[in-house]
Amino acid sequence: MTELEHDRLVTAFLARTPPFTGLTHETRERLAAAIEERQVAVGEEVMVEEGAPATSLYIVRDGALELVHRGRVVDVLTSGKVFGHPSLLSGEPPEFTVRAREVTSLYVVPGEEALDLLSRPEGVAFVARTLRERLVRAVHAVYDEQASRAVPVSSLLERPAFFCEPQLTIRQAAHLMSEEGVTYALIDTRAGLGIVTNTDLRDKVLAGDVSPEASIGSIATTPVKTVRAETLAPEASIEMLTGGVQHLPVVDARGRVQGVISTGTLMALDELTPFALQRQISRAADEDDVVAAAALLPRVFLTLLDGHLDAVAISRVLALQTDAMTTRLIDLWTARHGAPPVAFAWLALGSVARGEPALSSDQDNALAHADTDDPEVGDYFARLTTDVNAGLARCGFELDYSGVNAENPAWRLSQSQWLQAFRNCFTSPDHSHLIRASIVFDFRQVVGTLDIVTPLRYLMRKVGRRHGFLAAMSSTVTEVASPLVGFRRRLRGPIDIKKAGLLPIVNMARFQALANGVSVTGTLDRLGALEALQALDPELVDSLRRAFVRITDLRLRHQGEAVRAGRRPDDAVDTTELDPLSHVELQEALRLIDSAQQLVKSFPLGMRS
Repeated sequence: MTELEHDRLVTAFLARTPPFTGLTHETRERLAAAIEERQVAVGEEVMVEEGAPATSLYIVRDGALELVHRGRVVDVLTSGKVFGHPSLLSGEPPEFTVRAREVTSLYVVPGEEALDLLSRPEGVAFVARTLRERLVRAVHAVYDEQASRAVPVSSLLERPAFFCEPQLTIRQAAHLMSEEGVTYALIDTRAGLGIVTNTDLRDKVLAGDVSPEASIGSIATTPVKTVRAETLAPEASIEMLTGGVQHLPVVDARGRVQGVISTGTLMALDELTPFALQRQISRAADEDDVVAAAALLPRVFLTLLDGHLDAVAISRVLALQTDAMTTRLIDLWTARHGAPPVAFAWLALGSVARGEPALSSDQDNALAHADTDDPEVGDYFARLTTDVNAGLARCGFELDYSGVNAENPAWRLSQSQWLQAFRNCFTSPDHSHLIRASIVFDFRQVVGTLDIVTPLRYLMRKVGRRHGFLAAMSSTVTEVASPLVGFRRRLRGPIDIKKAGLLPIVNMARFQALANGVSVTGTLDRLGALEALQALDPELVDSLRRAFVRITDLRLRHQGEAVRAGRRPDDAVDTTELDPLSHVELQEALRLIDSAQQLVKSFPLGMRS
């Protein structure tokens, strides 16, 4: 390219870039002749917070740079963005670090020409506007960081923990609990810290066969789930929901008990909590009450988003609430139509089974029942599944469009039929069986007494020996095409963020879990297990984990915006409307996924060369 052609190219770029748009053509030509080009490598810092003052004005021609304040990325500067002017004008050290996120080309305007430009009316207006925008971003970044740490569980403790001696009788301990006005007692036992709650007194003593004169230590639950003092209240609520407990001892760094928080303490923070919703579901008198409680789920979802709870934890809450609705609908149905004639298990499949649903998720489920020759058993479970699937649809969880629902006879089988269905997937890995495997291998028992999980997971742990099945299954990892386009692998236009972003990671984690005998279900749990087994490179696992969390967060925030706008939540994200930071983070995550998929093509039975 000749010098004249270069200057014309720069002049044309300036003509569409504020604050140069208001200049005359001749002034832009003069500036273009003075501008120098600079290439910045990934990770290279152009300016450093509290470092040397700027001596030039910078324009991003192509690429992306991070704007970092106090160690936190507050913005991403892409093509056409201008930086360096606050420090250049004041002669003071920069307030931000500017670091290349990818290989970036800059136009560098020498100091004298830049100062002349910024002293013009259009330059003054540009400086005022951009200074305000970046100050607001920095303030929000600091505020968000403080807000996310503002309510540790230690701040909710109103009194020291209540302990009982283990040799006290249950009657004596219950009397002391009543005097102290507490619903629990902590007990030091030989097995470690134990706990007895009012529920234990009711179920084990009043409704059970334990004598009130037995020692309190004899009915203590050990070990006790605890949380650290710095744990955020929303995170503690997830621990309670997941563990199915109503009390959590709070411990310091040395493991010493500081106090106990309860579900009541956390519910008092906000009526729109997961606990409040779960309680309303569990007390529903009929299906209409369950549907009414389900209508609150989007509001609870927004509360969790606004409370800065991480996206993975929010997905777990959605899965737990779906479990609660399913369980209550089944309980109500059996109360009306009679107890099940044989043992059964209701299975969640897909994202709910993995603990990874969003508001847009449909219902994927199945049912297993004990083997029997009684034809009426099949009719009973056909009616139950049809009504429960319909009830969940009323709650906002649409039936799966492919028919992966318990009301479908193909997904309502006896125990021996399920075992054979799993074996068929392994021995005949045709297209239909691969599709079935990718669905049914993500399963979790929600309710029911039939032990179907143990034999099914036993079969899954043996998959690693079936190389033909694994070779066929590896195609699921690479079947989702990357939405990135062009030589530079850029992200443009609308995408299905679940299909293009999350599904490849889910498929990859499932495939590698099967290949290595890992039977856990959640995607992050699978990645963690694979890392512990050294089946995957630790750097790859860390990158996939970060990509999964980033994309999940973007997906849930997108759906939160839809709820606030009164729209139906979906997974269709128009990437042209994303803010620069979100756009770049999503693009980087998709690039990483694309690289991992290529690695699977090279090493289909493992990702270590």
